[in-house]
Amino acid sequence: MIVVKDHGEYVQQQERTLLQSLEDNQLDVHYHCREGFCGACRTRLLKGSVHYVTEPLAYIDDDEILPCSCIATSDIEIELS
Repeated sequence: MIVVKDHGEYVQQQERTLLQSLEDNQLDVHYHCREGFCGACRTRLLKGSVHYVTEPLAYIDDDEILPCSCIATSDIEIELS
């Protein structure tokens, strides 16, 4: 389960990145590269954990994730920018 602060709850689609799952649910997430290079999709992770399909090269803080290159490994709560 993906909880997006101030937006609702959504299902993480298997074999899809967090960004793809959010898009599948018509949530608008700002992004550019879709591969963890640029950091444009940087999002706060409030609860839970993720696994990176592609190791990100963009700088992220300890409480941030890049939805374009990760998959949730537990129920998560995020805050979109």
